[in-house]
Amino acid sequence: MKVLVVGGGGREHALCWKISKSKKVDKIYCAPGNAGISEIAECVPIGAMEFDKLVSFAKENQVDLTVVGMDDPLVGGIVDAFEAEGLRVFGPRKNAAILEGSKAFSKDLMKKYNIPTAAYENFHSPEDAMKYLETADMPIVLKADGLALGKGVLICNTREEAMEGVKTLMLDKQFGDAGNTIVIEEFMTGREVSVLSFVDGDTIKIMTSAQDHKRAKDGDQGLNTGGMGTFSPSPFYTEEVDEFCKKYIYQATVDAMKAEGRTFKGIIFFGLMLTPKGPRVLEYNARFGDPETQVVLSRMKNDIVEVFEACIDGTLSQIDLQFEDNAAVCVVLASDGYPEKYDKGFVISGLENFKDKEDYFVFHAGSKLTEKGIVTNGGRVLGVTATGADLKEARANAYKATEWISFENKYMRHDIGKAIDEA
Repeated sequence: MKVLVVGGGGREHALCWKISKSKKVDKIYCAPGNAGISEIAECVPIGAMEFDKLVSFAKENQVDLTVVGMDDPLVGGIVDAFEAEGLRVFGPRKNAAILEGSKAFSKDLMKKYNIPTAAYENFHSPEDAMKYLETADMPIVLKADGLALGKGVLICNTREEAMEGVKTLMLDKQFGDAGNTIVIEEFMTGREVSVLSFVDGDTIKIMTSAQDHKRAKDGDQGLNTGGMGTFSPSPFYTEEVDEFCKKYIYQATVDAMKAEGRTFKGIIFFGLMLTPKGPRVLEYNARFGDPETQVVLSRMKNDIVEVFEACIDGTLSQIDLQFEDNAAVCVVLASDGYPEKYDKGFVISGLENFKDKEDYFVFHAGSKLTEKGIVTNGGRVLGVTATGADLKEARANAYKATEWISFENKYMRHDIGKAIDEA
């Protein structure tokens, strides 16, 4: 069969790699793709938001299945556009992707259906938000309602910081229309855990746990990024936590969406905080995480295309989802200066070191093929990923592999997975 993947980052590279392992697939397209993806798929110069062009391409090339990696097209209704033309597509429809597209919607959903989360209020005007902050407890968290590339969350330790945060989100529009509405919620303490799941509208199957590192610098310092690295599984995601989440969070979310007339098919990403009072939902995403996908899929045993099709067809209950009894760590090699100002266009050397190595992967996020060779083309450039018998071995392997690659202004965190030592 022919598969089209929509997107061009590290997540989509990991998806293309996993899809290429399927016995069912003989041709992969990726729009727009990147230099690394071009080695396993035919890259098509169509943007992820160009729905009409993507639909036409899928029809003209007799694509059997389209897999959408990114949040923007899902929230924008790409699945509806494909389904309207009778095309098979994996991902939630627009009315279900709102689970990620609006933090105000998701918080209201959790409140209505008693799904554990932080106490919060939604605000549509900066004046009301600032008035609320005058008497609110600190620290506090401000969230842009809409999509903000994973960066629209501000943790404010003082009232002054919080007031400035409202200005940044709602008046200065640092994240555009995403800040028209904001959510102000209580600051929770505890370990963060990411749990991805497959959903077919009724059934939910949980993937292995992971933990992302959002801050740009070691020791969780610096600005929020799209993610500087991740590891899987999380040693903090215990059987007790799993039981609680299965009872009060996972199936409850799927059932809540169905009850609201927003049946969800695709991926639900649960961002959890393991608080002293028990697990709470920090956020939902309506797609694979990045860079969580890189570590989760490198441990997944199943043919991913079979799982995609089961979600579409409502037969997920028949799938026995399995993961290797090992661990994986991904260290993001970024351009120095990310997530603010950084230079691009530097030649990347050493990629050949990953050829024919079973336990080492290099997933391209911001790369481009030029006459000079493969060059840097983004803030997050590569996701160097390695597996090992346990987390310590996987971490040692991943950091060893980062040394195989060089480019000017290469930057990375040196403490990805350091929390493993504290488990």
